[in-house]
Amino acid sequence: MNKPEPSVSSPQIAVPPAPLKAENTDLDFGFLADLALKTVYADANCTTERAAQKLKLSMSVTENLLQHLYHEKFIEIRGLISYGNNRYGMLDRGWQRAQQLLDMNGYIGPAPVSLPAYNEMVLRQSAARDSIDPEAVRTAVSGLVLPQSTVQTLGLVANSRRSLFMTGPSGNGKTTIATALHTAQHGEIWIPYAIEVDGQVIKVFDLHSHQPVPVTGIDRYDERWIRIKRPIVIVGGEMTIETMDLIYSTTVRFYEAPFQMKSNGGTLVIDDFGRQRVDPHDLLNRWIVPLEGRVDYLTLHTGKKIEVPFEQLLIFATNLDPSDLVDDAFLRRMGYRLYINAPDREMYKTIFEQYVRANGFDYDPKYLDYVFRLYETDKRPLRGCEPRDLIQRCVDLCKYENRPMELSNDLLNLAWQNYFGVAPVVQ
Repeated sequence: MNKPEPSVSSPQIAVPPAPLKAENTDLDFGFLADLALKTVYADANCTTERAAQKLKLSMSVTENLLQHLYHEKFIEIRGLISYGNNRYGMLDRGWQRAQQLLDMNGYIGPAPVSLPAYNEMVLRQSAARDSIDPEAVRTAVSGLVLPQSTVQTLGLVANSRRSLFMTGPSGNGKTTIATALHTAQHGEIWIPYAIEVDGQVIKVFDLHSHQPVPVTGIDRYDERWIRIKRPIVIVGGEMTIETMDLIYSTTVRFYEAPFQMKSNGGTLVIDDFGRQRVDPHDLLNRWIVPLEGRVDYLTLHTGKKIEVPFEQLLIFATNLDPSDLVDDAFLRRMGYRLYINAPDREMYKTIFEQYVRANGFDYDPKYLDYVFRLYETDKRPLRGCEPRDLIQRCVDLCKYENRPMELSNDLLNLAWQNYFGVAPVVQ
């Protein structure tokens, strides 16, 4: 297992200041009022405080919006809770207006930020990123058995933030290496819950991709932004050309940010590259502009193009022959290339011993010799993932049959049979 990430202070990124007036949000007042009306519509017990919490706006800004809706006779005041905190309810005119709004844009949630504000924040945080020293990289990959030359290349990738193209036989840890390399990047970043463009909403924050962290030591900030750990997004065979653009839902009528946008400030891993349901060359052509200019162009369903930063560590991993996937024009734009070899016997021994001890077995070299004889009998190449997988199956057998946690040739043979589906005969 990898060692815990060392405690390192995050780069000092300017905290987004809380907007004290609606105009300070950089959003149109009418857009905010419409969002506030949908918020009241969705809350049968809406108060100024509850609406402020949902909109991620201050009480004063929220009350200003609600008072506007009150004077327009969309909502009514149903009681005073405390100064500046009223209870509101919908009027018939408001129900009609809210339904019209939902038919055009079904987004209800935190108020978005503007596209220029998002772009500025991404670039500012990228510029303020700390350099990564060799010790941080060594710590990140300490649970892996890798040649020193590979560790050095990974360090250069992490510190330079240039892209990486990893190749090599399957089962030798390319995805694990990519994930470990991500842990070398310390610090946290701010991202918005959503972005507004021409009245359209793009949802950015995603609990599947983003891990929030508590905000401490800050009295007031713009809560439309959320502080998260640097994200890592891994996509594989499900990736298509369509998923690389804004994803518009005709049901809720707003957009979901594509995976590369969600990975800004962190790491994006394109796993099993070449096995997607689309021609690899079409995908590569889509990556050319972001790789070269560090910007990406996304398309609204209206046809309008928007420009967003492309600021993440990009890693491609494949076990296919690169000559069948990429051309020289693409490879010239890649920062680094790395071939991950299958382990030799000495590396396999180190991995095997690590997993034996980590799972509570006593290590004895005679069992490794037996495993090597299994490989020779089956004429199988060594794979870096297989010591882990074989030992895990030994653990499964011991637990299922209530055996003592002791290795034996019989146990390893059963694990081999259950893993590879064959029962070798070993002298």
